[in-house]
Amino acid sequence: MSFQQGISGLNATSKNLEVIGNNIANANTFGAKVARAEFGDVYAAALNGTGATMAGIGTNLTVVAQQFTQGNITTTENPLDLAINGNGFFQLSDALTPVTYTRNGQFKVDRDGFIVSNAGRKLMGYAADASGVIQTGQSAPLQLPTAGIAPVPTSAIDIDMNLDSRKAVTFTGATPAIEFDDAATYNNATSATVFDAKGQEIALTLFFQKSANDTWHVYATANGTTVAGTAAAPQPVTTITYAPDGKAPTSPTAPVVFDIPSVLNAQGATTLPIIGATIDLRQTTQYGSPFAVSNLSQDGFGAGQLASIVVEPNGIVTARYSNGQSRPAGQIEVANFRNPQGLQPLGDNQWGRTFSSGDPVAGIPGDGNLGVLQSGALEQSNVDITAELVDLITAQRVYQANAQTIKTQDQVMQTLVNLR
Repeated sequence: MSFQQGISGLNATSKNLEVIGNNIANANTFGAKVARAEFGDVYAAALNGTGATMAGIGTNLTVVAQQFTQGNITTTENPLDLAINGNGFFQLSDALTPVTYTRNGQFKVDRDGFIVSNAGRKLMGYAADASGVIQTGQSAPLQLPTAGIAPVPTSAIDIDMNLDSRKAVTFTGATPAIEFDDAATYNNATSATVFDAKGQEIALTLFFQKSANDTWHVYATANGTTVAGTAAAPQPVTTITYAPDGKAPTSPTAPVVFDIPSVLNAQGATTLPIIGATIDLRQTTQYGSPFAVSNLSQDGFGAGQLASIVVEPNGIVTARYSNGQSRPAGQIEVANFRNPQGLQPLGDNQWGRTFSSGDPVAGIPGDGNLGVLQSGALEQSNVDITAELVDLITAQRVYQANAQTIKTQDQVMQTLVNLR
């Protein structure tokens, strides 16, 4: 008599219990995927055997298949916690062993600025140059910038505004033509902060003086010092002339070039001159409505230090600086496989490619069938505890039933031995 069937059932069910136990143990492991034990029946090979008379000799474990379904996404407070919503894996490298793949987005920054997993492996992606341009092509470990951002002097100023055509003429022809501390000598004023080559702030104030119908003088001061002319006789940097309907000015028809001289700042230091700055007044109007500035922008900024990191859905890692500027620091690359179930589990929430999985297809998150990234979030395990507990009860009963077949075989054999 054969005990093979019962023994194989005990072994197979024991493996099934191990798989279920591992699933339950990883129910709170971010990025973990539920596994399923899959079995096959076993028949003895016999030349003269026929399907009608052959009895199976048990079962065996054919494969432990992981199920790469999407897990729930939960939000966190860490911007370097990343979740993939859709297909794909993060790529990790230590420069010594082959690249590994993970769905666990619990990343941190090491002492050298590299984005790393809890196992110390570096996240792969595309680097950015000093200007923030992503260098696509061969992926490499992503390294965040550690240095600050250098200042950029102001070179262009844009202004969109409306000058009130109903205002009275304030130009009297006297000398000086305007007194900046006397609001009666001009109609309106607005200010912007500009920057010299050192990133030092300069308060640039624009004064608008109506000199005649449809004509306005534009004066400017830097920290209270006139930009054109002298303190005793300020000169306008330009004159705006409008058509009778008040639409876009007929003059100037191009950005106005002017220089901002060296001045003292609030701390008593001397700023650097800004040579050849331009101001674009072509988007201004002169309608019978109150003076209003809808946009006043300039392209300079001061020095800044890295303040925070934001990861966009397409994988671009944006560095934000203390001066309000932001710049791409790199882009995360993700990879997918034709047969993810062929990946080899390596532990630490990592998988390795195999011949069965095929080669990785890498790309930018959101392209093709690749999922998008969600910053400040993690993908939970796709283990269903309720289902696993039910499977645990079922496996226990199956184990007991297989043990019972062995017990029955033993009792039958004992009966045969006892025949006289």
